[in-house]
Amino acid sequence: MKRAFFVLCLLAAPALAAAPVSTPVVRTDKTVIGQPIEVPQHPTVIVTIVTFQPGDKTAVHKHPYPHYGYMLEGTLTIVNTETGKSFDLKPGEFLVEMMDAWHYGENRGKVPMRILIVDQVPEGVKANSVAKQ
Repeated sequence: MKRAFFVLCLLAAPALAAAPVSTPVVRTDKTVIGQPIEVPQHPTVIVTIVTFQPGDKTAVHKHPYPHYGYMLEGTLTIVNTETGKSFDLKPGEFLVEMMDAWHYGENRGKVPMRILIVDQVPEGVKANSVAKQ
């Protein structure tokens, strides 16, 4: 009897294994400045990891299509050059970037910064950034 119980316990063990843990990060339908997210029809998805060394700064630019970021390491400071407002994105935080608004990103910290970027662009579009002239 004890042996049968032991065998049943072993057979049931996989069913008792821990389930994956799902932790929501963000749920939104708006960009960081409150714009509605407008995804192109039949978008192409481009995924990139960008690394900024301390002091690195992008040119002033804008994104015509949805541009999402998940901060992996370090801190990214984003400055909206139209309003002068800035904010910091820290590890574990997610960003729905502003669209068609001039801004730049900068690593003001003392350690490298890494961010995972996801862009949704129309078919045939190679990049989702327009530099200010």
